[in-house]
Amino acid sequence: MKQMKLDLLIDKLTPCLEEVGTGKILQTTFSVAETAEITGLKKKGWHFDWADEGLRNCNVYKLQIKDDDVIQGLVAAEVVRGAVYIQLGESAPHNQQPSKKYEGVGGHLFAIAVKLSMAMGFGGYVYFEAKNEDLVKHYSEKFGATMVPSRIHVYRMEIFEDEAQELIEKYTLEGDLNVR
Repeated sequence: MKQMKLDLLIDKLTPCLEEVGTGKILQTTFSVAETAEITGLKKKGWHFDWADEGLRNCNVYKLQIKDDDVIQGLVAAEVVRGAVYIQLGESAPHNQQPSKKYEGVGGHLFAIAVKLSMAMGFGGYVYFEAKNEDLVKHYSEKFGATMVPSRIHVYRMEIFEDEAQELIEKYTLEGDLNVR
């Protein structure tokens, strides 16, 4: 798998998902995605192959609406040397423009990674690579993410503990990290 960069727009910081057409607020849950659930998603309109071997060291989590089996978004997070690296995140095709059904998916995916970091004892600290300068600005404004110098990637970003705490306080996520 080639190295991925996050291309996940954070539309609205909502404690739960918000149905675009009605404004209705819906409770969310998250859990580890099973291989059978993520195999073949690319054929269903997802941008990434979520069953790719390059994600085998990651915890892949699915975001769902409470009491609904439909996956609203996925995030792949890997524990790497005392931190959580967000390798990949994607909203389901029905949550992408122009026909977006729910707002708030992207922020929830980041919050799941922050929860993993907290559970692992890293204080919420996460890092990732943004796809471009516009997203660097976007993640900085939405989450307080900081771009850090890196020889690995020009758009390396980090969310430190204080910003992570603020992020996790904005979301009411129920779920099981089931860390492996």
